[in-house]
Amino acid sequence: MRLLIIEDDKDLNRQLVSALEDAGYAVDRAFDGEEGHFLGDTEPYDAVVLDIGLPKKDGITVLEEWRAAGHKMPVLILTARDRWSDKVQGFDAGADDYVAKPFHMEEVLARLRALLRRATGHATSELVCGPVRLDTKSGRVVVDGNPVKLTSHEYRLLAYLMHHTGRVVSRQELIEHIYDQDFDRDSNTIEVFVGRLRKKLGIDMIQTIRGLGYRIDVPSAAHGG
Repeated sequence: MRLLIIEDDKDLNRQLVSALEDAGYAVDRAFDGEEGHFLGDTEPYDAVVLDIGLPKKDGITVLEEWRAAGHKMPVLILTARDRWSDKVQGFDAGADDYVAKPFHMEEVLARLRALLRRATGHATSELVCGPVRLDTKSGRVVVDGNPVKLTSHEYRLLAYLMHHTGRVVSRQELIEHIYDQDFDRDSNTIEVFVGRLRKKLGIDMIQTIRGLGYRIDVPSAAHGG
């Protein structure tokens, strides 16, 4: 899953990016409203963390313009604790949730997990497909109760496919959602990661749909919420 952080405080921006990358996400960053607006307008993010008080273009304007353009990615706004009017403005502009500064990083992570779950139709932090369980909270993957050790890119690929079970996901979509902006994107690496995942999971749950991409089907009564 690929996220965008728009925060002008360089230390806070760095802390957010670091925490989210540690949690298994691909993360892009921006430090002002103009750059952030451009990235959100041109790149397919799974969710955005957006500060309201930004230079060059404020966060409310950025959000309003995204929504007017039809962009539907979940947006978590950051607001000063005593500015309830910011929260109202944010929700009216199209925000999905907010966190007040100063905040605990765990709360941001939890709220983002909830937004990503809702956006893809899941009710809990654990995604289940047959014998495979992926816990988005801990980043653990188990098969038949046995833990499976994955690299960060293997984890992102599996998590993205499991968030979108039953749907064919193209190589291009996977490239756009598991790599950050600066990564050297090569579609052949997707095939390599899929091959590694199949080997590590030990079951053939990732189907190749020739000419279209990949799909994980949901066994009946095993949709992970």
